[in-house]
Amino acid sequence: MRRLALSIAFFSSLASAAPPQQVDAQYIVTTNGGITIGRANESFTRKGDTYSIRSETRSEGVLKTFVDDQFTVESSGRVGKEGLKPLEYNERRAKDNKRDLRSTFNYKIDVMHTEMRGEPSDAWVPPGTQDRISIMYQFAHLPELGDTLVIPMADRRRIKTYTYKMIGEERITTPAGEFDTRHYQRVLDEPRETKVDVWLAKARNNFPVRVIFDDPKGFKLEQLLVSLEIR
Repeated sequence: MRRLALSIAFFSSLASAAPPQQVDAQYIVTTNGGITIGRANESFTRKGDTYSIRSETRSEGVLKTFVDDQFTVESSGRVGKEGLKPLEYNERRAKDNKRDLRSTFNYKIDVMHTEMRGEPSDAWVPPGTQDRISIMYQFAHLPELGDTLVIPMADRRRIKTYTYKMIGEERITTPAGEFDTRHYQRVLDEPRETKVDVWLAKARNNFPVRVIFDDPKGFKLEQLLVSLEIR
């Protein structure tokens, strides 16, 4: 009986750690002083060895009075042993298409091709490169989360290497509930880079439940989880 119980516990832990097939999440977005400026709705879908991610952020609160807009981000690609492998990435603004962006990834020649403001550009793509939204779902697909994570990321026209160090394990409270998390912080190479802190829920596929972007110019943006459904 004891052996059976241990076997059940073992396989249950494997099931809970399996990468998700479907994720639906909502975040509240606040800025300096906790002022609500938006709400983000995200969905991740995996079908076989392919994935798609869609994130829509709408203006809310004080910001909506001045700028009533919607920012949509989409990523699609393949899923393999090393996690997510983006093939296409798009950014769109409902009321300002001049800033729209589209990137495609050609792994035969390891090149990211980007179209923005009518101007094309190419950049070399190192192994493991993520885009601005897939990086948040890559945590759930990494074979292992160590004390240091090094992830190349497509940042507009360029590829930057993001290094995250684990600060510690913390229990945090969000509108979606309490979570035991791993707290990672971006290691900055230059003072002008944006500081990033991310809290990953250990029992929820290492999904980000809190993210803070702290710009060196003094602009601080926080995403806090409101709801989460993982299947």
